[in-house]
Amino acid sequence: MSQRDYYEILGVERDADEAALKSAYRKLALLHHPDRNPNNPDAAEKFKEASEAYAVLSDGEKRARYDRFGRAGVGSGASGFAGFDASGFADLSDLFGGLFGFAAGGGGAAGPAAGSDLVYRIAISFRDAAFGVEAPVVLSRLEACEGCEGSGAAPGTRPKTCPACGGRGRQRLAQGFLTVTRPCPSCQGEGRVIEKPCPNCRGEGRRRVKKELTVKIPAGVESNSRLRL
Repeated sequence: MSQRDYYEILGVERDADEAALKSAYRKLALLHHPDRNPNNPDAAEKFKEASEAYAVLSDGEKRARYDRFGRAGVGSGASGFAGFDASGFADLSDLFGGLFGFAAGGGGAAGPAAGSDLVYRIAISFRDAAFGVEAPVVLSRLEACEGCEGSGAAPGTRPKTCPACGGRGRQRLAQGFLTVTRPCPSCQGEGRVIEKPCPNCRGEGRRRVKKELTVKIPAGVESNSRLRL
């Protein structure tokens, strides 16, 4: 492991603030991450080097010791990265937004993401705006397939647990002191395998349907007003 100055490794000034450190490290990590550079030991070494530098400089106490005593002050001397204490290293999910599925330690698969809000624009007459009206709104959304009851498997069959990941939907790889998780390639992160897909939804488990709602627009509503349902 190179013994270059941590600030030099990240390419920042010695008075760089937290935002500058995070931005510099994110760029280097994305560039040299092993997932993007398979079978490239030089990239893996640079990734570890940048991770070590950021882990120290992003910690106020460790940074102060490093500024005063150098690597000897943070327990990273001649032994390099192998002697580095990563116990205080921050979770990398805030840096990468789940791009690589980082986790500082253990942890299982992430749950399903929340759906986005929908905005439906409707035009009404001046009279309806003045006196109020109940207006129909037709939305298109995904609902569980009736043929397979949402399982995605053909009637009479059931999805099987993915043998590659044991149903977790993710595989974990060790990268130095980090554990990198990523979606299982065998089941695409689902944790299950459908051998015989449902013919109605083609294995999706959901079908797009239209649903009509009635929205009560109050009297005296103004242009560009928003109603939350």
